[in-house]
Amino acid sequence: MENEPLIDDALKSELAALYRAADRHYHGLAHIEAMLALAAEYRPLLHDPEAVEAAIWFHDAIYDSRAKDNEAKSAELAEKRLAGRADPHRLARIAAMINATATHQLPPLRDENALNDAALLLDMDLAILGAEPAVFDAYEKAVRLEYGWVDEPMWRAGRAAVLKSFLGRPHIFYTSGFRQRFETRARTNLQRSLAALEG
Repeated sequence: MENEPLIDDALKSELAALYRAADRHYHGLAHIEAMLALAAEYRPLLHDPEAVEAAIWFHDAIYDSRAKDNEAKSAELAEKRLAGRADPHRLARIAAMINATATHQLPPLRDENALNDAALLLDMDLAILGAEPAVFDAYEKAVRLEYGWVDEPMWRAGRAAVLKSFLGRPHIFYTSGFRQRFETRARTNLQRSLAALEG
C-alpha cells in the first residue's frame, strides 16, 4: 500500500480535467502547478510531502463559485479517491488540510508535524497575494471572472470584506519563510486592491 504513490498519473489526469473546466479562470491547473512548485521548493520543511501534494491536487477539485461547500466536497472526493492508498489517519490529515483552505485558519490537528504541513499548505495557497503587482492584478481579474454572476456593488462589498479579514490578521502567512518572502508585498497588494474597491 505504501509503495504506491498517493497521486498516480491516472489520478493526476482525472483531476487535471476538472481543473481545465471553462469556468475556472484562477482556480485552474496553473494555480495547482504554482502550488506544486512551491511544495517542491519547500519540500525539506514538509513532514509528509506526498500528503501535502495530494492536498494540493484535491483542494480545489470541486469548485463552484455559487457554492459554500467546495472545500468539504473536495475533501470528500480526496477521501474517496485515496481510500486504500493511505491509512485512515493520513487520509484524515489530508482532508483536514483541504478543509482548512475554506477559512485559511489552521486545522485542529494535535500533531506538531501535521500542523506544520497544514501551515505550509495554507501559505502556498495564499502566496499569490504576495506576487508582483501585475501578477496579483491578473489574479484579481481572474477571480472576478469566476464571480461574473455577482453584480458589481455586491462584488465590491464581498471582496472588500475578504481583503479586510486578511489585512486584520497579525500575519497573513503562518510560517516565517513565507512571511519574510511575501508578507510585505501581500499587504501592499491587498491595501491597493481594497482602495480600488472602495474608491
